[in-house]
Amino acid sequence: MTITSPHLGSPSAWSDARLLYALEEVVEKELNRHLKIAKDWMPHEYVPWSDARNFPGLFEDGEAWDKEQSKVTEIGRIALVVNLLTEDNLPSYHHEIASLFGRDGAWGTWVHRWTAEEGRHGIVMRDYLLASRAVDPDKLEQFRMAHMSEGFESDNRHSMLHSIAYVAFQELATRISHRNTGHQSGDPVCDRMLARIATDENLHMVFYRNLLKAAFELAPDLTMQAVRDVVVDFRMPGHGIPGFERAAAQMAIGEVYNLRIHHDDVLQPVLRFLKVLEIDGLGPEGLQAQEELGLFMGGLNSEALKFDEKLAARKARMAARAGA
Repeated sequence: MTITSPHLGSPSAWSDARLLYALEEVVEKELNRHLKIAKDWMPHEYVPWSDARNFPGLFEDGEAWDKEQSKVTEIGRIALVVNLLTEDNLPSYHHEIASLFGRDGAWGTWVHRWTAEEGRHGIVMRDYLLASRAVDPDKLEQFRMAHMSEGFESDNRHSMLHSIAYVAFQELATRISHRNTGHQSGDPVCDRMLARIATDENLHMVFYRNLLKAAFELAPDLTMQAVRDVVVDFRMPGHGIPGFERAAAQMAIGEVYNLRIHHDDVLQPVLRFLKVLEIDGLGPEGLQAQEELGLFMGGLNSEALKFDEKLAARKARMAARAGA
């Protein structure tokens, strides 16, 4: 695929301000498309309120939490907490993207719309978890306070272009994580709720992916470098959650999110759609970034194969123990 553009010039000429202005029409087009497709939904309709009862505290008839009160699986519980605490940092995320994209014009309209839609995710997940008694409410609140008190600073806050590249992958990663959590939760109500959230996340991914496509047409070398940097150093926004490393390891084993899923279901679909590794006509720095990206993806697939083997061996051991 060869990209040509009347806007091409020296890479150094592309400041964040110029790129913001150049992408404004694309943002408006994608915003209008999003608003036509996106469907409003009511968080309270996805919560099993009839299962709810008081917790100890101000209510004398409160019942203490016990994990046996919920049908949610252990891996489902772990992933739900990680997913919710990630959503809880929305004020910091809003600050980050509003600072990068601005609050005026189509960019500003998108920033506020995205924030409003993401807000529903935290609302419905918390209501579900408490009504269904899937988590210890005291620990959940303690984790929330600890996580939000740390704040959030994006690894890509130095560059609007890097930020667009990041969210194109991150929104898809979030969608996959929610969807797989629902499948592994053991509760059809939870699965339905997370499927609804995943639909929103997919639309957000499409918005940013299409912006990234336009960025490749405007400044292919810089965009290639941004994609290379983001893919190589990618980490989820919830990495600051207390106990995140252990939870991430459990989610990997539980097939909610792991190296194979990250490679096959997150990175590859976006790269393939944009034909990133097939772009011709790049300058020296863009070509180097493209080559490094290809090498990294090959190495990541090798690491995913090793993980697949370890996971298969673990399953075989567990099956043998169960049959003994």
